[in-house]
Amino acid sequence: MSEPLQQFGAEIWTADGPVASFYGFPYPTRMAVIRLSDGSLFVWSPVALSDSLRDSIDALGPIRCLVSPNALHHLFLGEWKSAYPAARLYASPRLRRKRRDLPFDAELGDAPEREWAADIDQVVMHGSFALTEVVFFHRRSATALFADLIQNFPSDWFKGWRGVLARLDGIVAPNPGAPREWRASFADRHAAQGALDQILAWPTERVLIAHGGSCTVEGAAFIRRAFTWADRTSFGRLIKSRLLCPFRWSACSSDPGPSRRHGRRSRDG
Repeated sequence: MSEPLQQFGAEIWTADGPVASFYGFPYPTRMAVIRLSDGSLFVWSPVALSDSLRDSIDALGPIRCLVSPNALHHLFLGEWKSAYPAARLYASPRLRRKRRDLPFDAELGDAPEREWAADIDQVVMHGSFALTEVVFFHRRSATALFADLIQNFPSDWFKGWRGVLARLDGIVAPNPGAPREWRASFADRHAAQGALDQILAWPTERVLIAHGGSCTVEGAAFIRRAFTWADRTSFGRLIKSRLLCPFRWSACSSDPGPSRRHGRRSRDG
């Protein structure tokens, strides 16, 4: 049996969960574990907790924080809270109303919580009436973490008409991004631009993505490319570069990981 945790960078690991169905589209899922300076663990977007995953997690250290990056990533929070009752549970914006059954300790905002402020920065991507996501940056590994605002599926992941729609939606490699309907939900583009400016100011080298292939080099450029719909300064440059010199993101893998071998009906992770 393969190791459920894979090291992504310094003090950060990933684990792939089962494939989830989202309106009939198969979505690979991924979580992240970050070991903080005090030795405790920050768990981002937890997937289903298997025995092997729990053993691997426990070998890294005690879990201190369970974090939902947006209101779509919540299905397994209760399972993890039951397994680790001492861990603090953090709600993404709007999730408290959706999951009144969960004992959240706090709701995430633009300022990092004191538990992880020394290791992780964060920004709330404001401006959408449909999806509010908290984007995190792990300083030690220079990794930005995105749940749904960047998706990067392999070209052969979706079949038939789903593949056509996914390409039109702008979520298939080598053109990563958020689905067009979610982009359209950002009625306040000024707020989105302000959040994006903060994200682009991070010295990002890697980009960890919940759905699709992550990026291991030139992370800031990868993020800028994925957010051309929101970034005023990069749109013109992107059009020019595509006309003059198409860029291939060979280092930004479109491999969704081993989760493609499994199936699950609900969407999370």
